[in-house]
Amino acid sequence: MGSYIPSTLAERKEMLASIGVNSLDDLYVQVPAAMKLKKLDLPVGKSELEVVNIMEELSLKNKVFSAIFRGAGAYNHYIPAIVKSVTSKEEFVTAYTPYQAEISQGILQSIFEYQTMICELTGMDVSNASVYDGASAAAEAVLMFKDKKKPKALISGSVNPMVIRTVQTYCKGSGIELVVVPTTGGVTDIEALEKMADSTVSCVYMQQPNYYGIIEDAEKIGEISHSAGAKYIMGVNPIAVTIIKTPAEYGADVAVGEGQPLGMPLAFGGPYLGFMATTKPIMRKLPGRIVGETKDVDGKRAYVLTLQAREQHIRREKASSNICSNQALCALTASVFMTAMGADGIKEMANQCLSKAHYTAKSICEIKGFEMKFSGEFFHEFVTTCPIKTNILMAELEKKGILGGYPVDDGILWCVTEMNSKAQIDTLVSIIKEVCKG
Repeated sequence: MGSYIPSTLAERKEMLASIGVNSLDDLYVQVPAAMKLKKLDLPVGKSELEVVNIMEELSLKNKVFSAIFRGAGAYNHYIPAIVKSVTSKEEFVTAYTPYQAEISQGILQSIFEYQTMICELTGMDVSNASVYDGASAAAEAVLMFKDKKKPKALISGSVNPMVIRTVQTYCKGSGIELVVVPTTGGVTDIEALEKMADSTVSCVYMQQPNYYGIIEDAEKIGEISHSAGAKYIMGVNPIAVTIIKTPAEYGADVAVGEGQPLGMPLAFGGPYLGFMATTKPIMRKLPGRIVGETKDVDGKRAYVLTLQAREQHIRREKASSNICSNQALCALTASVFMTAMGADGIKEMANQCLSKAHYTAKSICEIKGFEMKFSGEFFHEFVTTCPIKTNILMAELEKKGILGGYPVDDGILWCVTEMNSKAQIDTLVSIIKEVCKG
């Protein structure tokens, strides 16, 4: 079998000699010996058929659920068959960075279409070509407004905890003081926000619907942010925004979110994509790349990389972001999904999520010991109390092939999407009744 490294042994020796070392090990002299592996204890190689059989045997250990009632950031939605059919084409799967516009028109057009759809979805003026995931999109949005004169950023405590941790990590490395705004009744504490939002705050980040599924008073939060001279960043669910106000209608300066609901399977957590959109006056602060439409020398429609901050490549230490790439295949997946479903289709998904979630909440809360933990209006997630240990209930549901809600703060965060039938919901409720009775 040939080497994975294309250079020959002689070429490698020549390269090592040119930098003044004798071996590859000399490049790692600063690494403690205890951290180095002397050799890998690998088994004898197997044939393709043997490997397939081993992998199939391993796959049997996976638990496949017949019904899913869990969200908390990743959601089980219907994906039309045409999505995979289009995105699995070789020319899309193998495409990389479209630096040479003249030979990258297809991929550039797909990104342009994606950007257009994200703008239509959020009501914003400009979208970038996507970033790695929703959490990094939130963090990148906060970094857009890094300001020495305004060293603080505020983030609501009702935001997904994993997003909060990601933003904290980014802010720590960038010298931004991130302050978490407390919650009350499962939503952002408006009074606390009013006290905390002062002239030292550069931006405020909130999530709509929030981590507990509740619809926040996003308009009021935006007013408080702008009154303090801070920018307003909204993290949004791309399905929910089709039936509630868009970020633009709420007065947001930047809209971000996790694009996984737009045609990406749960897939053990990835790959997903983060979408980012903003208003025209702020577009030059947008990280990553923006594809635009123009005309070529013959006057025909053409696509190019229109805008990207040069600091991201050249003056990296002065850049607010070092993102130089994007999730092109995932962005294409979102585009194909939105095209296949259409505006009416996505809105129907949202309405089904809403109605089924409310039916489920009502049914669960008719069981003794269960009640809504928060009183606010919700989209497709909600939190209930639980009269028994949540792990016991989850285990019993799992035995019946059902993935139950996510345990949070002495309660359960349930999620219902268009994928959950009435029969599944009724079965869930009957099992809960039986378990709690015993």
